[in-house]
Amino acid sequence: MSGPVARATHAGSGKLRGGCHCGRVRVLLQTAVDPPLLQPRACDCSYCRRHGAGWISDPRGHLRIEATSAVDLGGYRQGSQAALFRLCRECGVLVAVTCEDAGQLYGAVNAACLEDADRFADRMPVSPQRLPPDERRGRWLQLWVPDVVIEYTG
Repeated sequence: MSGPVARATHAGSGKLRGGCHCGRVRVLLQTAVDPPLLQPRACDCSYCRRHGAGWISDPRGHLRIEATSAVDLGGYRQGSQAALFRLCRECGVLVAVTCEDAGQLYGAVNAACLEDADRFADRMPVSPQRLPPDERRGRWLQLWVPDVVIEYTG
């Protein structure tokens, strides 16, 4: 289920910005991977399919999720309840997904909410829902950004 290995550039050289439609929730993904080599993972669960989500991450990267207030940053758990999907409560755009492990927050970004979203590699279908819960979480911990900060700016 893992995709091709992406070639790294200089650490911290890629800053991918984006957010929701109304601007209340913004994301900044700092990555050492060239954006054209990032391959969004298109989860086949019903929630991700209905949102058209394609997840990108860098296990050596940093992710900042900013919202104007805690009220604006919504969360939704489905399936195993292990992941928290982060979306704007005003306009409904799904921007990220997070999970917590041993007090550390991990996350991935919905490539569709990033500026210039068409610069990424083609989506790769994945089926994490077919994995047992421990394997699914282990896969997230390997692939997702291990340095996630959520900040309220308002």
